[in-house]
Amino acid sequence: MESILTFLKQSGFYQLFTSGDGQWWTTLIMLGLACLLLYLAIVKKFEPMLLLPIAFGMLLSNLPGAGMYHPALFEGGHVHWQDFSSAAGLIDYLYLGVKLGIYPCLIFLGVGSMTDFGPLIANPKSLLLGAAAQVGIFVAFIGAKVLGFADGVAASIGIIGGADGPTAIFVTSKLAPEYLGSIAIAAYSYMALVPLIQPPVMKLLTTRKERRIVMQQLRPVSKTEKIVFPIVVTIFTALLVPSAASLVGMLMLGNLLRESGVVDRLSKTAQNELMNIVTIFLGISVGATATAQMFLRLDTLGIFAMGIAAFIFGTAGGLLLGKLMCWLTKGKINPLIGSAGVSAVPMAARVSQVVGQKENPSNFLLMHAMGPNVAGVIGSAIAAGVFLALFN
Repeated sequence: MESILTFLKQSGFYQLFTSGDGQWWTTLIMLGLACLLLYLAIVKKFEPMLLLPIAFGMLLSNLPGAGMYHPALFEGGHVHWQDFSSAAGLIDYLYLGVKLGIYPCLIFLGVGSMTDFGPLIANPKSLLLGAAAQVGIFVAFIGAKVLGFADGVAASIGIIGGADGPTAIFVTSKLAPEYLGSIAIAAYSYMALVPLIQPPVMKLLTTRKERRIVMQQLRPVSKTEKIVFPIVVTIFTALLVPSAASLVGMLMLGNLLRESGVVDRLSKTAQNELMNIVTIFLGISVGATATAQMFLRLDTLGIFAMGIAAFIFGTAGGLLLGKLMCWLTKGKINPLIGSAGVSAVPMAARVSQVVGQKENPSNFLLMHAMGPNVAGVIGSAIAAGVFLALFN
């Protein structure tokens, strides 16, 4: 009988209602939120590749008595190695890949191996559109500061505006690890909503005549240009913003694996097996940080509010520069491609294509929009490097 009672006291049901803090209802709320995110990922298909493991990681870390994740091991922004041998759970070990900045960089390696920089090389002016779209990052940073967030937290919130989940996770793990779960969920939720958030802004800031503009076909890009490009960008970026070298370097290495044509096995591994494995580990680890203590607070509402503002201002920044370039070139550039400057690849470029084609069925903007889109990936990584240099 005593053994049975001991077993029952070790069960999660017993610990749920007898915990010392008495906040059993917050645990139930977090489990409910995890199930809601699973529903959005599976049924509504909102960024399921990462939102599903994030939601399940949240579920695991909030189960009473499971002991899979211990925030105390990472308190104060440091890894308390001396406590790992006695207290660490499975997700604590997986989370080291986030804390040490490994997973986001490997994700960038995979993204680079899947990305064609040809449209950007063929039309270098699209780099300016990608840069303009990063205005959302700095608007959100300023807004977060106004709301009273500390510098590191405000910078992490601002990166949401880059529409780049791995970059947001990388910066937050360095500058505001206690907000990692909230910021990651906000970033990937809004990335999934890009097709809903961007079109109203695009229609508000452009005229029907501008949206109907048909752009000339891009010039062919040589293999030599595609090979030289990642090397030059890596050198230039690392010299300009050394703190961005790990993200941009991995992105460009992945692209060089793809374009060199001599390491097909490595390129395919980076695109498939490595990318998939890291995505699982990254999602579970990030989701596990969304505990009731850190997620159920007013700060979370501020993060989500500034996140959507960042997306809107980022979209607007790209569109407004696109309108200026349209005027300067006497109507040769469709401003819609500026909205693709946020780095949700290739979703933002597809939104530009869809909106443009609704106005003019013969309009094909996808490849033109891919230039600002991949420029946005580079731009958000550089912005992350700037924040890390300032506040890390």
